[in-house]
Amino acid sequence: MHLRRGTKQTAPLEHRLAEEATRLRAKAKSLSPGIQRGRAIRQARQADTAIHITEWLRSPGVRMLT
Repeated sequence: MHLRRGTKQTAPLEHRLAEEATRLRAKAKSLSPGIQRGRAIRQARQADTAIHITEWLRSPGVRMLT
């Protein structure tokens, strides 16, 4: 039997994503314009989008449809 080595998540997904987006925006501010800065900004936007999607999926209206 294969045992999984996992970590127990102590914070909700939305909270972790929000922290990651904040960290990436701070990183982007410290970088000069270029590929790395654009990548950090894009990843921060993706984290924000993921937050909105998980909130939408957990909304009561979506649960009625499934």
